[in-house]
Amino acid sequence: MRKDEAVSALAELLKVAPKRKFTQSVELMINFTGLDMKKPTNQVNVKVVLPYPTGKGSGKVLVFAKNNDFADSIKGRVDKVVLDKEIEALAKDRAKVGEIMAYDAIFAEGPAMLTVAKFLGQQLAPKGKMPKLIPTINSFDEILAKARTQVTVSNRKGRFMPVVHAVVGREGMKNEEMVENMLAVYNSVLEALPQKKQNIKNAYIKMTMSPPIKVGETAGANVVGEKQ
Repeated sequence: MRKDEAVSALAELLKVAPKRKFTQSVELMINFTGLDMKKPTNQVNVKVVLPYPTGKGSGKVLVFAKNNDFADSIKGRVDKVVLDKEIEALAKDRAKVGEIMAYDAIFAEGPAMLTVAKFLGQQLAPKGKMPKLIPTINSFDEILAKARTQVTVSNRKGRFMPVVHAVVGREGMKNEEMVENMLAVYNSVLEALPQKKQNIKNAYIKMTMSPPIKVGETAGANVVGEKQ
């Protein structure tokens, strides 16, 4: 997908989309071709850090903390803080372990990471929910900002359809910000495909309640433009 194609498609969408009484999201849809979705290796599941927040990012963030002062400083900025001394008891409660699975972004201080691995590793690791390490307390602001703009682009839910969807913007955002988000999602998905652009049939953008607009459409074209 070239930048000029994304710019053109977004401009057309904003022109034709009917106005609503609520703020609509802008969504990118990418359709695949030449993939057997029954094969796990062909199923798409990528995490993309968007350049600009859409209000639809990771949202729920959990932190395992050892340092009490650090834990106090992030309360209210993340959705849940679990202290190192609480981890062993938590691991014995299946309901609470299940709740951890609902968090989109999970982090841990170094010492707490060791405790998580000891008591929760067997439950979290197979689900891809092991926390990411917080290198230093001072670096957490940047880490948290990225987590808030991260989206998971996946077709692993349901019937593994040959299509993925991702919110890339909302009404009121700057056009250039939505374009950069579109390119970030498209390029991340592209890199996850075995045959790269040959596996992409086409791409569309739409608002919550609007008709879809094809990206890169020219006379007689059926696929999006090539990545440059």
